[in-house]
Amino acid sequence: MEVEQFKYDNKIVQKFLYATMLWGIVGMLVGLLLAFMFLFPNLTDGISWLSFGRLRPLHTNAVIFAFVGNAIFAGIYYSTQRLLKARMYSDALSKINFWGWQLIIVSAVLTLPLGYTTSKEYAELEWPIDIAITLVWVVFAWNFIGTVLKRRQRHLYVAIWFYLATIVTVAVLHIFNSLELPVSALKSYSVYAGVQDALVQWWYGHNAVAFFLTTPFLGLMYYFVPKAANRPIYSYRLSIVHFWSLIFIYIWAGPHHLLYTSLPDWAQNLGVTFSVMLIAPSWGGMINGLLTLRGAWDKVRTSPVLKFMVVAITGYGMATFEGPMLSLKNINAIAHFSDWIIAHVHVGALAWNGFLAFGMVYWMVPRLYKTDLFSVKLANFHFWIGTLGIVLYALPMYVAGFTQALMWKDFNPDGTLVYGNFLETVQEIMPMYWMRAIGGTLYLVGVFVMLYNIAVTIRGGEAVSDELAEAAPLKRVSRKRLAGETFHTWLERKPVQLTILATIAILIGGAVQIIPTLLVKSNIPTITSVTPYTPLELEGRDLYIREGCVSCHSQMVRPFRSEVERYGEYAKAGEFVYDHPFLWGSKRTGPDLLRVGGKYSDNWHLNHFYDPQSTSAGSIMPAYQWLIRNEHDRSDIQDKMRAMVTLGVPYTEADIEGAFESMEAQAAQIEQNLYTDPEFARSYENQKQNAQENGEPFVEMRNREIVAMIAYLQRLGTDIKIEQGSEVASEKP
Repeated sequence: MEVEQFKYDNKIVQKFLYATMLWGIVGMLVGLLLAFMFLFPNLTDGISWLSFGRLRPLHTNAVIFAFVGNAIFAGIYYSTQRLLKARMYSDALSKINFWGWQLIIVSAVLTLPLGYTTSKEYAELEWPIDIAITLVWVVFAWNFIGTVLKRRQRHLYVAIWFYLATIVTVAVLHIFNSLELPVSALKSYSVYAGVQDALVQWWYGHNAVAFFLTTPFLGLMYYFVPKAANRPIYSYRLSIVHFWSLIFIYIWAGPHHLLYTSLPDWAQNLGVTFSVMLIAPSWGGMINGLLTLRGAWDKVRTSPVLKFMVVAITGYGMATFEGPMLSLKNINAIAHFSDWIIAHVHVGALAWNGFLAFGMVYWMVPRLYKTDLFSVKLANFHFWIGTLGIVLYALPMYVAGFTQALMWKDFNPDGTLVYGNFLETVQEIMPMYWMRAIGGTLYLVGVFVMLYNIAVTIRGGEAVSDELAEAAPLKRVSRKRLAGETFHTWLERKPVQLTILATIAILIGGAVQIIPTLLVKSNIPTITSVTPYTPLELEGRDLYIREGCVSCHSQMVRPFRSEVERYGEYAKAGEFVYDHPFLWGSKRTGPDLLRVGGKYSDNWHLNHFYDPQSTSAGSIMPAYQWLIRNEHDRSDIQDKMRAMVTLGVPYTEADIEGAFESMEAQAAQIEQNLYTDPEFARSYENQKQNAQENGEPFVEMRNREIVAMIAYLQRLGTDIKIEQGSEVASEKP
């Protein structure tokens, strides 16, 4: 038999492994800093780029796209070459993939702390970076598909199916969710508004978890678990059922993030139905992974690699049982907006993604450097301290979530809320926040132990940059099914057909949910009293987005007695038709703000941003004093309004031409309102006088950022007026 010699490209795998460990530490350090900011809210007092609202998206992006993303690329580049018996299609494309991805991550590290964000969860990066992500992903796809086409292994193993589905689906999700209209180099508005934007975002957000944090890792599980256990996968048939049912069902489940919101009921119910169905394929994959280890449990006890993988697969099973459970409306009504969701997310992130990535690192590095792992004892220590960290992180967050839900919904016999002050619920769960910080610290200690262990291992080994391999060339066979060949066996040697079918499977669910919501106007009724934001309010909304306020505050009052009593009238779909992007939020660290307009004076808001504890004793909100100091740049307001007109917001040409006069008048009125506080008036006049005496520039209060923020907050919820329990405004289909 003719045999060809070739070399695997290990250099690219090594690069991605280094990046995985580097960005893992960075992302987790930022996460740990955020955990301690719950305990010490003014930990980074006065430093705008280290504020909680700006760092929170940096943490999620660093962990998801930098740590997990680089681990995915490392695992795929390693396993694909060996499964297909071929070097990657192009070394140049591999390098572009690596350096392009690192450049994207660095761009995120620079822009997010500076407040350049779209505010859309897991898709916060602004439009130039979105374009870069698309281009780098195309390079990755080109390199991967080129390798598939020049392979020496006829049949595509199940891991390759999952990689193909990931490549196609992530591209579709990213492109459609990131459709935005640029205003400037680092500012854009989503082309979708309100309810439509929420649906598209959580179609993306849920399936970013599905097709970036799950399907590629399932492919990696199907490769590395059998390799580490030295046993074949438990069931080939189960892998077929697992793959096709998972990618078809997953894409429908996004609306379960929007239960009891203003999303149409039919879309919510579809999300619930498919979320419940999702448990079957998810657990099918977990069972396939765990049962692969039958007869290898002695090896599990001695191998830290297999220990990490067993806990990873178990964490996947726990998270994918809990996800469908949380999609049930009666359970979602309790859990949503609470810390229960934080626990759920981190079981998946820390156990499933983190531990599988660690297991892969421990397995690959000795083979890439022709040596043994420096210390199995240190690897075992990493496993146990990491596991303890997960437990100490997740369990307190479950308790915190249950506590929040019970306190939020607790009524006195006379029908009033037992805990009418939101801060009472915050104070009750502070011990759980301490435990979370301790658990996160332990987990991060384990990562540093791994870094040391791997560094010493690499130093004692010899890098195998180009690994010699040999395999017989692929011989052409009939395109038609051979005698005795099943349809799926035939499909496994047809990558184009396999990819097309996978693409159709993932497009059906998205199309059924999104197209009617975008095109059928009756799904989003308008309200006659809802008008566009004034220019100053629009600027204030952009500041709200810049500061990441949506990370802690929702703007979605659900139709529950407890929420209506606490916040006001429940939200209507027509209220959000001019919101590009939507700002419903997904977590209530602070109270809902949908009806906050007019609830407090302008002075209260000023003092609240300057020193939150002065207005709300026990608050864990950090101070935003730079909003009060900074002059507000409003020079591009007309460009913003014209962009909004393009997106369907009915600003007239007169509105746009008069934008600066409108802002000046509204800002002057807010400044006048602030003078009603004698303490403010005295302090402000003293500042002005001192500046004049010293010949220093002085920014009038009306021109500072805080005034625009106050204008926006005072607008929220005021378009809907309630008289004697009925709405004044009427809805039009």
